[in-house]
Amino acid sequence: MRRSIFVFAAVLMTAAFGAGLDAQKTTPLANGGGGSPHVRTEWTIHGANISIEYGRPFVKGRALKEVAPNGAEWRTGADQATTLKTDKALKFGSLNVPAGTYTIYTVPGEKEWQLVISKKTGQWGIPYPAGQDLGRAPMTVETLTTPTTQLTIAIDSTPTGGTLKVEWGTTGASIPFTVG
Repeated sequence: MRRSIFVFAAVLMTAAFGAGLDAQKTTPLANGGGGSPHVRTEWTIHGANISIEYGRPFVKGRALKEVAPNGAEWRTGADQATTLKTDKALKFGSLNVPAGTYTIYTVPGEKEWQLVISKKTGQWGIPYPAGQDLGRAPMTVETLTTPTTQLTIAIDSTPTGGTLKVEWGTTGASIPFTVG
């Protein structure tokens, strides 16, 4: 009896952790002209299939302000513009993002960032396509305890949706979202 309970618990834990590991899939795409690797990362969050394609520049001792000055729209990656695809509507704060394909920009700041969702897609990352915003939403900024060596964009699942995170060096910016 005791062994059956142990086996059942082990199977249950494997299923629980396995589901979490399958929730994210990262596919290497190619290196950009400047040597930054490009990836497509996919998640299933509350029934929504979400993918983000972006160039992952290395920090190489550079301060974030060198790559993305405060108050200016940043392509949030290297080379081509960062692309967000979702098959379900998402809501970042008061910003409604219908199912579709978009470009992600951010506006870094000392205490707050802005997430910018652009309707224009398929372009190089710069210049920023002014006048094409679907909308903007505030992101929370924090100092990371473990610095990243490369730009990382990730989504964590939460009980009410997810959290989009952007990390560079010791800076992290995040914004929660809901699905539907």
